[in-house]
Amino acid sequence: MPEETSREGWAAQPGPELPLAQIIEHAFDYRGNVTLALTDGALLECYVSNRNATGPAPFIEYFDVEGNGPTRLPYARIAGIRFSGKDTSAGKSWDAWAKRRDAVLAKTAARGADEGRGETAAQEQE
Repeated sequence: MPEETSREGWAAQPGPELPLAQIIEHAFDYRGNVTLALTDGALLECYVSNRNATGPAPFIEYFDVEGNGPTRLPYARIAGIRFSGKDTSAGKSWDAWAKRRDAVLAKTAARGADEGRGETAAQEQE
């Protein structure tokens, strides 16, 4: 199984190689809280729930740590993003797939065993 990479702990600063819009896309895909470094120096821990990179004033929508929101914040107020919260989905896609596979195999084996017992019982009655 290939290892999935998590952004947990990554402190991303926008620049020529990494535009803010790309960092925000990563934050949107992230399944944990992030800490936004704002242009006024404030830090805001939140969960990025939506974003709109098009239009005259791109923005994100977030829920704060108390669950209040969604609140809009213009891209222009974001200086950087730290992926500070636990990545709740990191590495779990393999585990979820393996559990589904095991459940299907168990059900198939049980069905086969039931069918096998039926044939044996029928053969014994003959």
